[in-house]
Amino acid sequence: MKCPRCNETLPFTLCPQCQGEIPEKSLYCCWCGHRMEKEKEDVEADFSERKLCSDGNCIGVINEQGVCNICGKPYMGESA
Repeated sequence: MKCPRCNETLPFTLCPQCQGEIPEKSLYCCWCGHRMEKEKEDVEADFSERKLCSDGNCIGVINEQGVCNICGKPYMGESA
């Protein structure tokens, strides 16, 4: 599947209903409208390893760079 703007190859999957090429992780087929099933890993997310933001007022989590994905503050350890 090619991007209509830059002509770069995009990851795709085949619709089980019509066999049309659709972008990976699509919720519906863009050709026939068939609802795509979510992958098991999307449904069963593991939150046990996430680190919550040190700021007690923020709902964010710490990303790979060590800062909060919402407020941008660096991780300061467990909040009290």
